[in-house]
Amino acid sequence: MFSIQIIPYKLRFKQPAGTSRGVYQEHQIWYVLFLDEADDAHYGIGECAPLHDLSYDFDAGYADRLAAFCRITEKEQQVNAELLRDHPSILFGLETAMLHYQQRSWQLWDTPFSRGETGITINGLIWMGEFREMMQRIESALERGFQCIKLKIGAIDFEKELALLRFIRSHYSAREMELRVDANGAFSSREAIEKLYRLAELDIHSIEQPIRAGQWKEMALLCGSSPIPIALDEELIGIHHPVEKKKMLETIQPQYIILKPTLHGGLSGCNEWMTMANELETGWWVTSALESNIGLNCIAQWCATLNNPRPQGLGTGSLYTNNIPLPLETRGDRLWFEPAGVFPGLKGFHENYE
Repeated sequence: MFSIQIIPYKLRFKQPAGTSRGVYQEHQIWYVLFLDEADDAHYGIGECAPLHDLSYDFDAGYADRLAAFCRITEKEQQVNAELLRDHPSILFGLETAMLHYQQRSWQLWDTPFSRGETGITINGLIWMGEFREMMQRIESALERGFQCIKLKIGAIDFEKELALLRFIRSHYSAREMELRVDANGAFSSREAIEKLYRLAELDIHSIEQPIRAGQWKEMALLCGSSPIPIALDEELIGIHHPVEKKKMLETIQPQYIILKPTLHGGLSGCNEWMTMANELETGWWVTSALESNIGLNCIAQWCATLNNPRPQGLGTGSLYTNNIPLPLETRGDRLWFEPAGVFPGLKGFHENYE
C-alpha cells in the first residue's frame, strides 16, 4: 500500500525564457511522492508541471484538483489513465511516480540509454531574446557541436530572425545542419504562406505551429501548400479522446506532430497519438515541456524505448538554477543518463525541496 504526498516547488530560470506568448521567469510545479506505508525505502517520485498559459488542465483550482486525484489514486492503488484523460500534466506526474515506485529505480526502462551505453540525439534550443542575445546562443550551440538547431521565432522582427538563420546557413549547409523553427502560433493565417516561402529559401527542416491552434481549415491549407513541412504542437492541446485525435490528424494532415507528455495526455495519451500518426504515415518526435530533471528523466527514458532516429527536443535540463540533481548530462548533441550517478534519496528530497 502506498500513500501520496504533494510537494509544491518553484523552478527559477537561469535567464528569461522567451516565446512568442511571453517570457518565463519561474515555473510553479508540484512533485508527487508515492510512499510505501510498510517500507520507508520504497518510494516513487513524479512531476506535475503545467504551463500556466498553455496547459489545458491548469487554472486557479489546480492544486485542489491534484490533491483530489491523488486521494483517488491512493484509494485505487493504481493510476486511472481514463479518469485523468482531461488532466494531462497530473496524469504524467502520477504515471512517472508509479513507474519509479514499481521499478524501485530511476532506471524506468531497460534500454541502452538507461544503462548509460548510448545517448539520445537532441536539438540545440535557441530561445527568443534580443538579436545579439540570440546570436550569442546560436554561436554557443554551434561550438558545442549540435547538428540540429531549433530556433524560436515570432517575437522579434522577422527580417532579423531571417538574418540569424542566414548566419547559421553561411556556416553549415542543410546536409551538415538541420534547422527547425518554432513560431508558437505567431503568424497570422494571411501572412503565413509568404513567410513560409521565405524560410524555405534557407532549407528549413520544419516549422512548428506557424499559426495559432484551433484553425483547422487554415492549418490544413497550409499543410497542403507549404514548402516547409509543418509540425503541430499546440494544436494537440485539449484533444484527449481517440476519435477527436484521429479527426484532427485526418483533417489537417500535418507532416509531423510533436509529443509532450505534460501537455498532450501523459505517456498513455502520447502513445495513442504516436500510434495514430504511424497509421497515417505522419512523422513525430518527442519534446520536453520545461519540466525539471524528474520529468525530463521519465520523458527521455520513455523516448529511448521508441527508437526514433530524429533529433529529439530534450535539451531543457540546464534551464534552472534550482533543478533537482539527477545524472542527466548533455555531451555534444546527445543527452546521456549515468545509472551509476548520484540520485536524490527520499530524505534529501524532503529536506531540500519542501
